Amino acid sequence: MKSLLKIAREQKRLKTREVAQLLGIDQALISKFESGTRKPTKDQILKLSQLLEIDYETIMTAWLKEKILYEIGDDEFALKALILAEQEIQNTKKEINAIIISSVQTILDEIEVLKNKLQSFNHFELRQISKTLELEFIFKSISLNGNSLTLEETKSVINDGLTITGKSIQNHLEAINFQEATLYIRDLSQKKTHFNEKDFLTIHNLIFRGIESETGKYKDDPLITREMNLLFNWCETNKNNFHPTIFACEVYLKILEINPFEKGNLQMANLILNWILLQNNYAFTSIEEDQNSKNEYLSILEESQAKNDKSIFINYILRIEKESLNRALQIITQ
Repeated sequence: MKSLLKIAREQKRLKTREVAQLLGIDQALISKFESGTRKPTKDQILKLSQLLEIDYETIMTAWLKEKILYEIGDDEFALKALILAEQEIQNTKKEINAIIISSVQTILDEIEVLKNKLQSFNHFELRQISKTLELEFIFKSISLNGNSLTLEETKSVINDGLTITGKSIQNHLEAINFQEATLYIRDLSQKKTHFNEKDFLTIHNLIFRGIESETGKYKDDPLITREMNLLFNWCETNKNNFHPTIFACEVYLKILEINPFEKGNLQMANLILNWILLQNNYAFTSIEEDQNSKNEYLSILEESQAKNDKSIFINYILRIEKESLNRALQIITQ
């Protein structure tokens, strides 16, 4: 790691004194980090990564490697201990995933039954269902963000191009933009396009076009870019390792944790969750427009984050998805 820091600093044409001043770290410590006689803290690693533009995953891996080597050194049992540690880490991950799966297995089974029923309908019926659910998804999504258009008004704006008296231009733009974003994720799902940065930023641009000046751009923070790159890498590695609905929830929560945009993080997490669901033949999932449902959603999200327990949020989303699938079936059978 010492050479990694020194090379990055020299490439930036910075002296150790300048790095120390910019980061608020003693110059002697910077020199010791580069000589290997002192190890930086995790917080210091984060600061160095940002300033010197070192890939966060790369520098964290190097830092952890040195921590491990410092602890075990050249002990004769070191390699055996490392193998056992790796196995335990993998087993812990599997146990956590197994616990989540077991806690939701019943509703997952019910969802699969409903999804299979839905897929048994013909193309015309599925198109009818899709159009109805898309409209409801757009209406509920913009309502969650404070838009005052009713369902019928939303339909008139996006399907008929009408202007609703007494409603703001922003209300109209939000509905039109969200429709375009919804059609975009539907198209991506049909093409089986996996979650990626280019489309992610395009979706953000779509929902805020004509409303905000900064669209399709992350916050001006190098750490955000690194965290998002890690997320895309994680998704590519794990897209087949989870049940699709659970994978969608994981991505949702990770987006909110990173909070990559100045505005629209909830809308983006919602759209990406539904992109993944649609790609796997599930129904649109959205929070009902009434205030009690909104309050419940925010409460569940807050509890899940506060307790660091993803299963709370996953259970909630699975319940909403089950309701959405039942709603889809009712459209044809009612």
